[in-house]
Amino acid sequence: MTIKYVIETHLHADFVSGHIELAGRTGAQIVFGSKANAAFAHRAVTDGDEIRVGNVILRFLETPGHTPESISVLVIDTADPAKPQKVLTGDALFIGDVGRPDLAGSKGFSAEQMAGLLYDSLHYKLLKLADEVEVYPAHGAGSLCGRNISSETTSTIGEQRRFNYALKPMPKAEFIRMMTAELPDTPQYFSRDAEINRKGAGPLDELRRPSELGVLEVQQLAGTAVLLDVRNAASYGAGHLPGSINIGLGGKFATWAGSLIPMNKQIVLIADGAGEVDEAVVRLARVGLENVAGYLAQGIYSWARAGLQLATTPQMPVDELRDRISDASKSNLQLIDVRGPGEYKAGHVPSAVGTPLAKLEDQVGQIAKDSPLAVICASGYRSSIATSLLEIHGFKELYNVVGGTSAWTSTGYELEY
Repeated sequence: MTIKYVIETHLHADFVSGHIELAGRTGAQIVFGSKANAAFAHRAVTDGDEIRVGNVILRFLETPGHTPESISVLVIDTADPAKPQKVLTGDALFIGDVGRPDLAGSKGFSAEQMAGLLYDSLHYKLLKLADEVEVYPAHGAGSLCGRNISSETTSTIGEQRRFNYALKPMPKAEFIRMMTAELPDTPQYFSRDAEINRKGAGPLDELRRPSELGVLEVQQLAGTAVLLDVRNAASYGAGHLPGSINIGLGGKFATWAGSLIPMNKQIVLIADGAGEVDEAVVRLARVGLENVAGYLAQGIYSWARAGLQLATTPQMPVDELRDRISDASKSNLQLIDVRGPGEYKAGHVPSAVGTPLAKLEDQVGQIAKDSPLAVICASGYRSSIATSLLEIHGFKELYNVVGGTSAWTSTGYELEY
């Protein structure tokens, strides 16, 4: 098969897209909505424009709201051109949700204006399609581009009309209020990545492989660079460089790295082997972080062999946590839950104080430093990130709760609401 077109439904904010590299390798034409104002050769499409691929017609709909340039793509069989069979909705319509309207604010649009455009796109374009038209969105559960996205990957217009909370009949003003209330925080890298995608990113194979750094070189960089430990929480807890941030490759590494690491900071990687270094470099580049100065040669072991201090973060099982918080007279343990507000409201460990990871450094002054502090999330991943940040802020007695609230509930312990 020959790749003829690379179609972008909008300027993505949550990752650096590979449209330039793919088009360069294949000779394909890049397609964007006309309002993208992309700074490279592309085909700008508007309502009703079509592309034919074999026996399929791709008909474009302008569906702004998540972003100004968003498009959806009708998939039509040439044998029955009057009945579109599928619609690729990008970030306009998800399964169980719709796109956030607040990611284009830097481009002169308010969240309220974008929500109004989204209402029109949904009600006057997508919901005009027949109930049997299949829906294929650009994201599933966990994406920050929505708030309540289902883990299902496909649906129909009819199912979404019946079950999607955002598509219930309501006045436009009510929809705007609902879409702009209690929006999750926008990671700082989103606006940066959207602009990279507008200009076009360079090929990944042109990324410079970071230099191998000795212990003394890492010590010299430690005052100005971010020491990024990409190992898992258990390995990090057993021994890590003081002042390092733990964002493990096993979770939403790129998302949290883009959210927590300033764009202008150099990065030094601490990893278990060259494979982890290479993976980290690529995944960092996918959120626009290409300033990796180097990596610690032979990892944490070289630091230990040099006789330098290692910090540790004890990993606390949920049964120990339960014992310590059930007898307050014998324990002055603090407990913070760094999951998102929605997760916290859906059930949390008794006595846990909700402190979302995205806002932790803003709220660190509200947490006592003179008492032991346990940190919990859903699995132990985000809480390990949090303990590393708290250590940098001077907290001494920190514990990461192993398995998080998932382990707590699977053990049969009760949640508080």
